[in-house]
Amino acid sequence: MSRPEFDLSVYLVTDTVQCGGPDAVVSTVEQAATAGVTLVQLRDHHLSDAEFVDLGRELAGILKGSGIPLLIDDRVNLVAHIGAQGAHVGQGDMPVSEARRILGPDAILGLSAQSPEHVRTAQSLGLAVVDYLGVGALHATGTKPEAGDLGLARVATVTAASPWPVCAIGGVKAADAPDLAAVGCAGMSVVSAICGQPDIGAATRELCTAWKAAQADMPLAQGA
Repeated sequence: MSRPEFDLSVYLVTDTVQCGGPDAVVSTVEQAATAGVTLVQLRDHHLSDAEFVDLGRELAGILKGSGIPLLIDDRVNLVAHIGAQGAHVGQGDMPVSEARRILGPDAILGLSAQSPEHVRTAQSLGLAVVDYLGVGALHATGTKPEAGDLGLARVATVTAASPWPVCAIGGVKAADAPDLAAVGCAGMSVVSAICGQPDIGAATRELCTAWKAAQADMPLAQGA
């Protein structure tokens, strides 16, 4: 086996409260997947492990055969129980080397990073330990206020230091796509831009269109 392919372009990170409850998370992911989201992360710090596994299995069922991987935030030990394709850990979660040991060699593993130092520390473990970095917060948000507000310049600095593809997270909107593409990001990771929106499909399509347009403009921008 080998690690599944993944696309960071429009990466949905779920928020159960913003969505309106676990059932609404399922509906949100289903609509977003149909509308073009490329990667999904189940994130919830309040559900019990049993409830989390039940919700994760519902999402895994929805995404099966779609080519859209499901990743699990933090609860690395539940990835196999859910049937997800990998996990994402933050700087305050378990060490990324331990997460890779639990997941084995064939799962996707993402790591949050807020500085070039974080990148260098991860590099020291070997390039095969991590698959991508989530860098943020781009803008300060109520979802993770502890992440602060890095701003585009810091996101650019971390992205330039990374040997792995990078997606920006933290208040990311469709309007951020040109700037993020210009500094080398491989995609946009969003929460509130999809979760809780009145029309999930339309919100997702707006993000997908914005990212594709930003990428299409890159050769022109670089040649200008």
